[in-house]
Amino acid sequence: MAWIYLIVAGLFETVWATTLKMSHGFQKLDYSIYTIIGMGLSFWLLAKAIKTLPLGIAYPIWTGIGALGTIILGVTLFGDRLSSLTWVFVGLLLISIIGIKITVH
Repeated sequence: MAWIYLIVAGLFETVWATTLKMSHGFQKLDYSIYTIIGMGLSFWLLAKAIKTLPLGIAYPIWTGIGALGTIILGVTLFGDRLSSLTWVFVGLLLISIIGIKITVH
């Protein structure tokens, strides 16, 4: 169950990072509220996950999921442009997350 909490926490990290941009520096109330809710859920689920998962494993996976999701949403929603080399490193980040998960006993 801890892994599910961790994955969902990472997805909520993507939510709050995206809605933070959409809030325009907390100037738009609705997106500001979504940001705060997303942060709260993300941290709460991370806290539940690290009750049983090692912090040194859970934290980088949480941030990695958030980073990957935010990159994808940045490209699709905001038209962020990434170089080919940047995409290589995004792929390496994904491989690293999977590698950490696979090698945890």
